[in-house]
Amino acid sequence: MDASLVSILVIGFLLGIKHAIEPDHVIAVSTIASKTRSLWKSSLAGVYWGIGHTTTLFLVGMLVFIFNATITDEWAMSLEMLVGFMLVFLGIRTFLTKAVNKGVKGNRSYIQSGIIGFVHGLAGSAAMVLLTMSTVETLWQGAIYILVFGVGTCVGMLGFTTILGIPFVATKKQLKLNHRLTQLTGVLSIGFGFYYIYRIGVTDGLFSFL
Repeated sequence: MDASLVSILVIGFLLGIKHAIEPDHVIAVSTIASKTRSLWKSSLAGVYWGIGHTTTLFLVGMLVFIFNATITDEWAMSLEMLVGFMLVFLGIRTFLTKAVNKGVKGNRSYIQSGIIGFVHGLAGSAAMVLLTMSTVETLWQGAIYILVFGVGTCVGMLGFTTILGIPFVATKKQLKLNHRLTQLTGVLSIGFGFYYIYRIGVTDGLFSFL
């Protein structure tokens, strides 16, 4: 592996960390972190988000590389629109779910985080493929780049969900305060979700294609 490729992979890893802490990613995972009562479970939820996210990027990226396909602007924006609807759904769910001191079972929160990451991966697949194709020359290099980028997202989200989980774990015995913090994540998720839908649909013009 030559030095230039190593440099590209290092950049990919760092970009993965940066990508993990984008607002829509953090807000979505915070709705899961708010339901956990263990810092370890909160941290692992971030890792599972990264796994789901990387899985989508890898599958879509390899298919595009192998079949030399393209992702149209309409498809790319439609997939991004899913994120907006998902954020609204996750936010509403925080108000419909009763606050319980036991929190969400580990396996359930991990599966939810993986699904959220998978949807985010769909939304970011077009940009990821374009970035990868402009950076590497061969299929195997593209595969390695996406996987390294994915490791970066897992590391970034691991750190951030650990930080996010601290206030919820610290207030797990103060049910009223904990419930208010959980509701705050719901409000942020709903608000950002509607903003995301408006931005993709109106500002970026997806609705004009319909």
